Amino acid sequence: MLRHALKLDPDFTHALHNLILLLHVCRRFDEAERLARRAIHEGARTADMYNNLGNILLAKNSGDIDDGLWSYRRSIEADPDHIRAHSNLVYMLPFMCDDGYEILKECERFSRRFETAYLVHDVQYHNERSTNRRLRIGYVSPDFRYHCQSFFTMPLLGNHDHSAFEIYCYSSVREHDNVSHHLSVHADVWRNVADLDDSQLATIIMEDRIDILVDLTMHMSGGRPLLFARRPAPVQIAWLAYPGTTGSAAIGYRLTDPWLDPPSVPDADSRYTERSIRLPDTFWCYDPLDTEPVVNPLPADEAGTVTFGCLNNPAKLTDRAIALWANVIANVPDARMILWVAEGDARERVSAKFEANGVDRSRLQFVDMQAREDYLRTYHRIDVALDTFPCNGHTTSLDALWMGVPVVTRVGSTPISRGGYALLANLGLPELAAESDEAFVKIATQLALDQTRLRTLRSGLRQRMELSPLMGGARFARGVEAAFRQAWAEWCEAA
Repeated sequence: MLRHALKLDPDFTHALHNLILLLHVCRRFDEAERLARRAIHEGARTADMYNNLGNILLAKNSGDIDDGLWSYRRSIEADPDHIRAHSNLVYMLPFMCDDGYEILKECERFSRRFETAYLVHDVQYHNERSTNRRLRIGYVSPDFRYHCQSFFTMPLLGNHDHSAFEIYCYSSVREHDNVSHHLSVHADVWRNVADLDDSQLATIIMEDRIDILVDLTMHMSGGRPLLFARRPAPVQIAWLAYPGTTGSAAIGYRLTDPWLDPPSVPDADSRYTERSIRLPDTFWCYDPLDTEPVVNPLPADEAGTVTFGCLNNPAKLTDRAIALWANVIANVPDARMILWVAEGDARERVSAKFEANGVDRSRLQFVDMQAREDYLRTYHRIDVALDTFPCNGHTTSLDALWMGVPVVTRVGSTPISRGGYALLANLGLPELAAESDEAFVKIATQLALDQTRLRTLRSGLRQRMELSPLMGGARFARGVEAAFRQAWAEWCEAA
């Protein structure tokens, strides 16, 4: 129908825009990109068109993050008030940037542009200023559903102390599923708010007398930054979406851990607008929501050669990461690598980058987006996972470890580039985290060539996970609750 409409009227921009969106959703990225580029070339240089192009490039991504960021910047030039393009730029910048101050600068630019009009107004709160009473905690998310975020919200919501905390969930999910139901069971109050705008939701949150409001999405898709700018709760905290900063003057705190943000690093918190509260062990507490599939024997024993893998978001496949991986593969005879890259041009471009680094494309294997069980079974073919850089894998690394696959990571300076190290430190495996490119190649090579160690790790990683803070839901919940108490006490004292 959309194609027919364009035949009748080639200048029907609205139909073209919707066709590009549909192709994107159907993962026909090459066609969607061609249409978007042609439209821009022929004069449709609108903010929406540039934003669409950026989304397409980063969905099909072959490591060329600069092109996606360029598209978002062109979108902002076309319409300085295009809030999604601003948010997309802020979210994607850490995928290629390991400079916390550059990321902060972009986040603060967003805040000045969109939040200032709300921040100039005083807000009056009627919350009881008592440090010992039962506190009302509000969680805001568009992802209370079968989504990777639920692997982390389930352990927390399922272990809250309801005698000390009353839990409210504000769900912007359009179509709730079984996971939504299981999450809702752990809330004292569950509100479906997808049809409410930010102003309406802020009013409800204030009427609920929420003491602490938690932003679970930040600048990711479906986030509500202008809800938090309205300051509907006296204490507002950012957590979970990704370890970093919102740039918002309306959000007072961010949760982190000692590995992502070592307390010994001078002025580390100057990279964030929020104050950092370090949880005792880990930023993430993980529940795979299933015990299947089980861990299999070491694939190399059957294949006769080592298989590396990276099933991270392909938008993280930077040239620097590919160069590191190529050096590792070159050191291991007959080694192969499995990557998650969409079919089409992206695979050709990734293959060419490996060839430019001396690795023949015949040593590469690709998978596309899969159902979760099939995705986890892909780890049955992988002996060693190689992490992305500067944006480390987070959920994907936990999935790999759960499936018995050790992860070798490169440690950077920003919290998002220290995620792999944080996970390994909590597992008692910090030796798999490299502080330099040379160390990364050495660690990964030595591990791949030591199949006795690989067998030992594979057979014990799942149990190691289960016994670690990474899956200790009750311990994690007590740490988060202590953070809430700290933030609340500071507000009471300041008031």
